Amino acid sequence: MSRADYYILPDSDPDSRAAFLCRLCDKILGLGLRVFISTEHETDARRLDQQLWSARPESFVPHVLLGNTPESPIEIGWGEQLPDHRQVFVNLSAKLPDAAFDFERIVEIVVQTPEVLAATRDNYARCRDRGIELHRTDMRQRG
Repeated sequence: MSRADYYILPDSDPDSRAAFLCRLCDKILGLGLRVFISTEHETDARRLDQQLWSARPESFVPHVLLGNTPESPIEIGWGEQLPDHRQVFVNLSAKLPDAAFDFERIVEIVVQTPEVLAATRDNYARCRDRGIELHRTDMRQRG
């Protein structure tokens, strides 16, 4: 059974998503898993690519845009692109694509903007309706 993790950030700043994603990818890589990050558009993927290179100077998050070489444990794609693995799917698009349900784990990083909150509610309901095991981590409660 798939699992979906929702990380609810206290910020409304979209850049906080990239900073949190960088830390999360470090942890996921430590588990030996591969990550696919799905964005809406190519420009979003390229911006995230740059953000991940500069998000944490003390850390290295190996990643590539999907289709580029060399291969990396973290790939960033957009639109309907998919990697050759089905381990961790990080959704940074508004709508969770149907292909995400083929992955072992789905991750959503939620910032406090009306658009993201509305999209996340829809995606959460779709996961619930498919019987996916849901986990919610509310970072607003951490101090």
